[in-house]
Amino acid sequence: MQEKETSLPEEHGENTVAPETGSESPVADTSPDTAAEPTAEQRIAELEAELAQVKDQYLRSLADLENQRRRASEDVASAHKFAINKLAAELFPVKDSLEMALADQSGQFDNLKFGVDLTLKQLLSAFEKAQIKEINPLGEMLDPHRHQAISMEESEAEPNSVIRVMQKGYMVAERVLRPAMVVVAKAK
Repeated sequence: MQEKETSLPEEHGENTVAPETGSESPVADTSPDTAAEPTAEQRIAELEAELAQVKDQYLRSLADLENQRRRASEDVASAHKFAINKLAAELFPVKDSLEMALADQSGQFDNLKFGVDLTLKQLLSAFEKAQIKEINPLGEMLDPHRHQAISMEESEAEPNSVIRVMQKGYMVAERVLRPAMVVVAKAK
């Protein structure tokens, strides 16, 4: 038989001539062994390779997440460990001033009082920089979250109001470090 040539379009749109066998009607080959369809073993191998790749990506992501958690934990621990550094640096001049006052042998009370007053100002400045606020509740109503009543006295003031502050309290960012020790009024 004689071979006929028919044109088949290629991927790039060019026509090429392909030999045709004796049959005039083109019939698609539907056998399972065609090159276009992979065999079951090939498909399993492809899926296993894809699974290995996804598993590798998952393990890398998991390791990356664990590293981020570890770094964040170390950062928090470091922040807690060294948070006091700023306050300590502010307190060093206060300690130095107190040591100088104790070492003073001049016997001049006014100079000593002046030095202690300056030292108190240094301490208050350090507290301000550390955002430590005083709780001085004189005249306020008793707040058990910020005040600690140590006694009650009869007074003309409203019952449960603070009439005397025995020891000031302190707080940082709305958190009480030490409650104020107070005396409150009781009804007559």
